[in-house]
Amino acid sequence: MNIKKLKIKKATLDINLIFYNFLKKITQFRLTDNQINNLLVIYFSNKKTSKDNLKYLFSDYIKNNIKKNNIVLLNLIDEIDNKNIEIFIFSLKLNLIKDLIVKEAKLTQTIKIQELEGLNQLSLKYDKISTQIAYINRVSGALLSLLFFEKIEKEEVNFISDSTKIFLKNIVKEYKLLKKKGLEANQIFNLLLSESINQSIISSAGVDYEDRIKAILISIGIPEKEITKTHDKDDKSTEFDFFFDYEGRTYGIGAKRTLRERYKQYIKTGHMSKIDVMIEITLGTDLREAAAKAIRSHEVYLFVADEVYNSNKFLQNIEGIYPASKLSIKLLKQLK
Repeated sequence: MNIKKLKIKKATLDINLIFYNFLKKITQFRLTDNQINNLLVIYFSNKKTSKDNLKYLFSDYIKNNIKKNNIVLLNLIDEIDNKNIEIFIFSLKLNLIKDLIVKEAKLTQTIKIQELEGLNQLSLKYDKISTQIAYINRVSGALLSLLFFEKIEKEEVNFISDSTKIFLKNIVKEYKLLKKKGLEANQIFNLLLSESINQSIISSAGVDYEDRIKAILISIGIPEKEITKTHDKDDKSTEFDFFFDYEGRTYGIGAKRTLRERYKQYIKTGHMSKIDVMIEITLGTDLREAAAKAIRSHEVYLFVADEVYNSNKFLQNIEGIYPASKLSIKLLKQLK
């Protein structure tokens, strides 16, 4: 399939590529607000001097004040010329704005996290919200970026404190001048914003399913130091996500959000293993009656999300299958 009549003008591509290059490298270097402001001071205090003098002053400041791994930043300064100096300054200013938007997006994430209060960690609702937490920064960041540039486009600066209105008014002027030259600031800025936010997605993606199960095991009374991850001694193909001894009995637990075909490994292990109690914990969204019966026929106990258990009569009718909320030390003791 050919896409006809879609062609980016070379001048448009060039100016946006220059902007992306400046913004990305400034972001990667993680300049502090003070360092950015000091570079802006140099620029506005010496604006009438030649670009070569400005580049020297920038480089001199960096060498004397930002000594660690500064080669990338010094090379970036070397790329400045008469045609792109305004883009470099605009990039410095937007880097300050980027940090504000990232912080605002994180507040949105915190509000979402509070929705987890009171939910069972192994429920479908908890799992859904936990998954959304992983991406809410990205979505809210993109929307905040769009709103910011919409305000700039309309020259509306009333959404920010009085002390920074002058700063924004100057950004409005620079934005409009660069837009006439083909700069698409929102699209390029949002690329960098997403990259910055994406770096934190893994660490802020909500607690991993296995970690949630471990937290529950500890909360019901299993000592953390007793919980290990191991392969079954008699069937090396089976890995227990949680293995522990409790009151003279051994427990092996498999933990998967969805089972797919993994449950079949426990059929073989059920015949071979000398472990006292084998358990599979899963959300159960892909659990079918035949698979549930197969798991139980080989003496593997099954815990599924309450919503799944309550909406499927066949699960309620099979002995040894429980809603996740029933997982307790008392029940573990009763399992044979």
